[in-house]
Amino acid sequence: MYDVIVIGAGPAGCTAAKALAEKGFRVLLAEKCRMPRYKSCSGQLIQKSIDLVQRYFDREVPRSAMCTPTENRGMIFTSDRRKEYRFQQEGLNIWRSSFDHWLAERAEEAGAEVRDGAAAISCTQDSKTAMVTLRSGKVYTETARYLIDCEGVVGTLKRKLLLTDGTPPYIMTFQTYNRGRIDLDHHYFHAYLQPELSQYDAWFNVKDEMLVLGVSVPVKDRGKIAPYYQRFIDYMEKNHCLKIGQQLKTDQWLMPHILPGCPIDYGIGRVLFAGEAAGFLNPMGEGISAGLESGYCAAQAVMEHFDSMETVLPGYRERTAPLHDYMKRQWRFVAGIADTFSHMK
Repeated sequence: MYDVIVIGAGPAGCTAAKALAEKGFRVLLAEKCRMPRYKSCSGQLIQKSIDLVQRYFDREVPRSAMCTPTENRGMIFTSDRRKEYRFQQEGLNIWRSSFDHWLAERAEEAGAEVRDGAAAISCTQDSKTAMVTLRSGKVYTETARYLIDCEGVVGTLKRKLLLTDGTPPYIMTFQTYNRGRIDLDHHYFHAYLQPELSQYDAWFNVKDEMLVLGVSVPVKDRGKIAPYYQRFIDYMEKNHCLKIGQQLKTDQWLMPHILPGCPIDYGIGRVLFAGEAAGFLNPMGEGISAGLESGYCAAQAVMEHFDSMETVLPGYRERTAPLHDYMKRQWRFVAGIADTFSHMK
């Protein structure tokens, strides 16, 4: 039997597994995809994320995880009134596939058992253990004292454990990778909050000389993705001289639709939720820093209260209070510059 089973080898899961394993806990880190797995993400590490990697993993992000332009200089918002807000901050431009794989290797190096290609399909718990059923060619069950669910917003376990009905409030995103040119600084992440371009936000950034352009809408309005995307392309052609020579690929994924007050699901019984599975997500989909921090807090809560199950979740909630406050401040700030997010004030 394991001390802790961690589901999902993203930033939250790898950080939790590494923190526990290096303190001598027997840890299984299970990931449904084969590593390194592709992950749709803007791949921008803000300074906070860089600092957290240094703190939790005691080393710098490797160049093998980066793409060009390597240096990210911050974010430029264009509000719904077309006012530009420029925020200077040192950061890094990475591919999530390489970055997450590197994190998983550090967890394995610390002593965690990493098992990829193992999808979690259900979970039960009693007064002493949590049991998770995995599928990896065959279906089997593993048992632990605790389980940390870091499988993301569309994970299976949380929906089954909380017995949620209906469709959760998701945001659907769509982006394309293109060869071409544009009159914008490639070192910034550009976000557009005009309601005519998207029901959430639209964005532009560059990865390995590919122009990345995307839009997002609530999942209930998924049929509007195509017209919003075309409107955004027209806007970029008119205002920033966008010229697309070749579209190389497209991406589509889901992220949480953060509601007023930024509610968080911390867990239930012996199961803790971390990262986007818990609801931690900053504006413009920045979830890497929140994943790293919430995964670490979950691990610390388990370590500190291992023999007192009833105090683990309160301990986790207390440890993540500063992170939750930071998240709420970030959303209030965006609400202050764009009516699109005024409900988040």
